[in-house]
Amino acid sequence: MSTDFTPVGMPPKRRIYPWVVAALAFALLLSDYMSRQVLTAVFPMLKGEWDLTDSQLASLTSVVALMVGLLTFPLSVIADRFGRVRSLVTMAVVWSLATLMCAIAASYEHMLIARFFVGVGEAAYGSVGIAVVLGVFSPRLHSSLSGAFMAGGSFGSVVGVALGGVIAVHLGWRWSFLAMAVLGLILAAAFRAVVTEKRLERYAVRDESSDAALAAKIAKIRVPVSTLFTNSAVWAAYIAGGLQMFTAAVLLSWTPSFFNRYYDMDPAKAGGVAALFVFLVGTGMVVCGIITDRVSRFDTRKKWLAAVVFCSISLVSLSIAFRIDTGAAQLTLLAIGAFFAAGTSGPTAAMVAGLTHESVRSSALGTLTVANNLLGLALGPFVIGVLADHLGLMDSLALAPLFYVGAIVALLVGYRVFPAGLRKLAAQSTKYAGTAA
Repeated sequence: MSTDFTPVGMPPKRRIYPWVVAALAFALLLSDYMSRQVLTAVFPMLKGEWDLTDSQLASLTSVVALMVGLLTFPLSVIADRFGRVRSLVTMAVVWSLATLMCAIAASYEHMLIARFFVGVGEAAYGSVGIAVVLGVFSPRLHSSLSGAFMAGGSFGSVVGVALGGVIAVHLGWRWSFLAMAVLGLILAAAFRAVVTEKRLERYAVRDESSDAALAAKIAKIRVPVSTLFTNSAVWAAYIAGGLQMFTAAVLLSWTPSFFNRYYDMDPAKAGGVAALFVFLVGTGMVVCGIITDRVSRFDTRKKWLAAVVFCSISLVSLSIAFRIDTGAAQLTLLAIGAFFAAGTSGPTAAMVAGLTHESVRSSALGTLTVANNLLGLALGPFVIGVLADHLGLMDSLALAPLFYVGAIVALLVGYRVFPAGLRKLAAQSTKYAGTAA
């Protein structure tokens, strides 16, 4: 007997639409990160034109992640309650218009305000978008899908940095932002035309039961948002996810400047080479997600141990890379470290999804996004920027991998308390089952 999850009220063979949803959601995520990371491609130009310090450049990156960290949770809760599709489209329009504001910024202060609104628009896209995608696929694919979806951030960064650098060199840095804004608006319109709440409900995958009535009843159960913070295993996943993103965020933000300063590359070439390493980050997220699903197929608990391995490899590789001279050996170690830098992203997202009730899944993944941004995407680039003003960029980058130690500790704690976390989830569904009546 097959154990595949099947959509409620829909034959299993008609499964094309979920992949269309995944593709459109992924395309919007690409646009999200293209709009966010195109800035790093023009760092050298802004630094020269406006005479900015590394700390000021870092603040233009970190303000986006900071707003994502602050607003992701409340906006995810709103999306869970009032419609995920409507929320996703609104977010895409806001960040695209804010990116357009970046294109016409006349000063550092104007750019900072525009980037603030980019962060507001992007705040909950990752959490709500991945909740939409996971909702129409079997849990046995969740690590792979989570890794692939979250890798969209790295792939979007690759395109944003590479394309943004080329456009900036030939047409000027303002056109780089304009191109990203137009793309975001086009994709938002396409998503709104194809994806609807009714279609998502029709293809929803909820449990292994063939009893559609039972599945529908389970779907009606609503648990309080407070349940997101009463499970120790979920907390371990939040913390591990955030800390492992610290170094990945540093690589996403500072590799163009690294190659510009230490390999004497012009902004366009530095952006192109950096894009290759960012591409490795994204590829690693996909591959590590697939590996995790394979090794944990018969024992879900092994997701935690797989994540520990990924963090450990990146910790060792990057720690050595930033302490040796420039050259082939350094680039090889950087490539290995980059590949595994965010490999834990898929497993941690799958753990959070698997340990929380579907009625608050956007909120749960939103909380993970908060951790990823506050502990990683916002903190990482800013801390390294501040340290670079005092120690130099290379010495500062050498300190970034140390944050993996905290992630590894959190993952090992999660591995230990995971069985209790599953029991708590089951108890929540039983406790609040009366609300489905």
